[in-house]
Amino acid sequence: MVIPSIFVPEDWSFTFYEGLNRHPDSIFKDKSVAELGCGNGWISIAIAEKWLPSKVYGLDINPRAVKVSLINLYLNALDERGQPIYDEEKKTLLDRVEFHESDLLSYCKDHDIQLERIVGCIPQILNPNPDAMSKMITENASEEFLYSLSNYCALQGFVEDQFGLGLIARAVEEGITVIKPLGIMIFNMGGRPGQAVCKRLFERRGFCVNKIWQTKAADTDISALVEIEKNSPHRFEFFMGRSGDQPICARTAWAYGKAGGSISHALSVYSCQLRQPNQVKTIFEFLKNGFHEISSSLDLSFEDDSVADEKIPFLAYLASVLKENSCFPYEPPAGSKRFRNLIAGFMKTYHHVPLNSDNIVVFPSRAVAIENALRLFSPRLAVVDEHLTRHLPRQWLTSLVIENTGSDNPSQDILTVIEAPRQSDLMIEVIKKLKPQVVVTGLPHFEAVTSSAFEHLLNVTREIGARLFLDISDHFELSSLPGSSGVLKYLSGTRLPSHAAIICGLLKNQVYSDLEVAFIISEEEAIFKALSKTVELLEGITAPISQYYYGCLFHELLSFQLADRRPPAEREIQKGDSVEMIGFASSAISVLNNSELSINEAENTSLIHMDVDQSFLPLPSPVKAAIFESYARQNMADSEIDVTSSIKHFIKCNYGFPTDSSTEFVYADSSLALFNKVVLCCIQEGGTLCFPAGSNGTYVSAAKFLKANIVNIFTKAEEGFKLTEKILSEVLESVNKPWVYISGPTINPTGLLYNNEEIGNILSTCAKFGARVVIDTSFSGLEFDSESWGGWDLEGSLSKLTSSAQPSFGVSLLGGLSLKMLTGALKFGFLVLDQSILVDTFNNFPGLSKPHSTVKYAIKKLLGLRERKSGDILDGVGEQIRNLRSRSKRLKETLENCGWDVLESCAGVSMVAKPSAYLNKIVKLKNLPKDGDSSTDNDVTYEVKLDDINIREAIFKATGLCINSSSWTAIPGYCRFTIALEESEFERALDCIVKFKDIIGA
Repeated sequence: MVIPSIFVPEDWSFTFYEGLNRHPDSIFKDKSVAELGCGNGWISIAIAEKWLPSKVYGLDINPRAVKVSLINLYLNALDERGQPIYDEEKKTLLDRVEFHESDLLSYCKDHDIQLERIVGCIPQILNPNPDAMSKMITENASEEFLYSLSNYCALQGFVEDQFGLGLIARAVEEGITVIKPLGIMIFNMGGRPGQAVCKRLFERRGFCVNKIWQTKAADTDISALVEIEKNSPHRFEFFMGRSGDQPICARTAWAYGKAGGSISHALSVYSCQLRQPNQVKTIFEFLKNGFHEISSSLDLSFEDDSVADEKIPFLAYLASVLKENSCFPYEPPAGSKRFRNLIAGFMKTYHHVPLNSDNIVVFPSRAVAIENALRLFSPRLAVVDEHLTRHLPRQWLTSLVIENTGSDNPSQDILTVIEAPRQSDLMIEVIKKLKPQVVVTGLPHFEAVTSSAFEHLLNVTREIGARLFLDISDHFELSSLPGSSGVLKYLSGTRLPSHAAIICGLLKNQVYSDLEVAFIISEEEAIFKALSKTVELLEGITAPISQYYYGCLFHELLSFQLADRRPPAEREIQKGDSVEMIGFASSAISVLNNSELSINEAENTSLIHMDVDQSFLPLPSPVKAAIFESYARQNMADSEIDVTSSIKHFIKCNYGFPTDSSTEFVYADSSLALFNKVVLCCIQEGGTLCFPAGSNGTYVSAAKFLKANIVNIFTKAEEGFKLTEKILSEVLESVNKPWVYISGPTINPTGLLYNNEEIGNILSTCAKFGARVVIDTSFSGLEFDSESWGGWDLEGSLSKLTSSAQPSFGVSLLGGLSLKMLTGALKFGFLVLDQSILVDTFNNFPGLSKPHSTVKYAIKKLLGLRERKSGDILDGVGEQIRNLRSRSKRLKETLENCGWDVLESCAGVSMVAKPSAYLNKIVKLKNLPKDGDSSTDNDVTYEVKLDDINIREAIFKATGLCINSSSWTAIPGYCRFTIALEESEFERALDCIVKFKDIIGA
């Protein structure tokens, strides 16, 4: 039975049924099935009758179609006497089939029905007049309207709308949420948009697609498609007659039809199954939760299965992290504990090397790891494999100073690197002759298979007292069947000697070219701790999402393995003559021992970090969307990842910083890494770095680590510890080749602001003395009252100085976007250089870890939203600024109530306070347990007389709250607190401050 408002069975539905028939009989047997657009119900009834599914849900948006389907169901379920007809399983069609009014799969979603098969014959094309579809669907709608509703669809908000396939795209995505992991979708599609477009609709959503049947159907009125072709570059696909095989476009087909010719289009039946169903479901669950707008960028189609096996699990993991967390958690500088555990697990499981997370330090890249290791030991002479020297400082590679000059001048204290062949016998010959203090080398492939060459290198370096860093990157395989590695074979039976470490760069992934993370393995606790502090000083932290990516690869390789199936291997300890080895550089020891770096928490302790320059504020939705989209995209154009024009606009609008064609833009994973390269430029020029008291303590420590000449500029409390024209003049009069560091507009750590007049006066003074100026904007952009502050106009300030400035005067702008854009885990720093001589010097230090294309894509997208003043991103940042202002007030009140003198902040994420009520008080402290240590020695208490430096340790040991002391701020008496914590952590921090007051009071 049919009525005018529903389709009469014709070519479309007959072709569809033929396609279903091509499947084996088991396709629907005992399965739960839904048919979309069931019309008069004949296909649902036929499926139930032939294949005996457990249940068929016939769904249609047309209420009259559902009523007609029910009538047809009873006509087929009962015999002529009205008695039920039973099948071989003693069931009737009434037991197996239900019909419901439903907009696609809404009935199944609303009733939490999970399906094993979804079939659909939806012959929709886009209505050229979408307003016609906006009428309410009612019982008394006209037959003509309901037929139109069944034959056309309105815009669905999908990229496929342009082809008239938006409704099918929505059906597929709804199907992903309700289909079981091994479920199959079968759709009949008209080939008017072209076979490639039809197939891609499924493939980009993670389906493996099989075209199981195809015929041709006649076409009559295709004027709607001609209209679509007018307004888009797409060309639809028609044929001349039913036997034609050369496609023609809609306009040609329309003209041919008008002239009396017959036209047709292909009808295809596609059978689709999700490639990695659980992961794809996770991805779409994230997208439907407020991120539908980025689904058009999602592309889960892959020609190579190995690419799919890497990318889909990672996107699912990233989606779950973004969905479940408001921000990215604190990670120690040595690398994410989870990531290091996964590396150790892989080594233990696949190579039988019993490592733990405290044997592994993570770096942004292999080049960075090598340079940081060399700076830590600062040897007189290092021999480095010729394949590993490309990113080392040019000075090291051109110096001929092999003997120690004994000079105390850092600019002449040059590390000399000699390149040597990788082949082990030649490398050993060079080592024996030159007797270097550090050796960095890899192994040729033919020598890497056995451990012989590695053992020879270990022996010869031990004999001469040299440190050995062996690179295994080229031979390290992330595979369930990794190739043989002689180095790892050796380590499975013998502990890594104290003078040796392993370097491994992870670069061999199938998906994101140039996405690199590296790690160093050492079984010496002192080396692990020193490298962890070195990477914190010189790089900050390795990009968390890069660690997530490779962590996913390790996790996939470990997830199916039975844990601890074999007892840990018994390993020998290599014995040899004790020869004095080079230790850490004296400058490094001094800095590492005296700098206030991150406190690493022991197992089962939860520290509160008010001592790190990171934001743990909730990520606005546009930031989450940009992060996910950047990793979901394929085939990005160069223009989509070129951030320079956006950065130019950003610094012009925010700081009035002038640029021209000669301005150089440099990008890195962090502004800290860029700052350290600027320090090296200062050292090479023989300059002196001038830090105002009240600068970022980590930056000052990093400059000391790099052996820069440093002058601390005293600042006054009555001026908010700001740098002033008078103070600066007094200092610069006696400094040779000054380089002045200024944190601004927001000053880290005080949270005060330099206004436009103040920065103008500072620049005028610097110009007078020919100082190079580095303005660090990394901590700016979160001013509590930006309207009354007024902003900067650096172009105006600098234009007044062109005639009076010394030739050496220049301003470099350093910045990052993590705070300004609340990007959390997106690590991105920029440096703008305005002097060609400085650009040339900077290029002598090439070992920067550059932002990956995914990061640049996300940053460009977010900057574009700011330029367009998009409400979502501005609202998100505005909300967090209000939150920070409120927190600043609450922290000030809490500190003052507990006896601290607070310098009120007006911007940023940190503030300073003086522990006046605690100075010279005696407090009893208890040793905290070391990792894995359960000895009773830790219960010993000791007394401390509090001052403005040891109060940091006292608060930490008494409450678990980490702050920075006056040693970090360089402001006598004042400690630093950061406030960009996760909400519950901030509340805990306030409680800790009160708790410490109570402990002292008791």
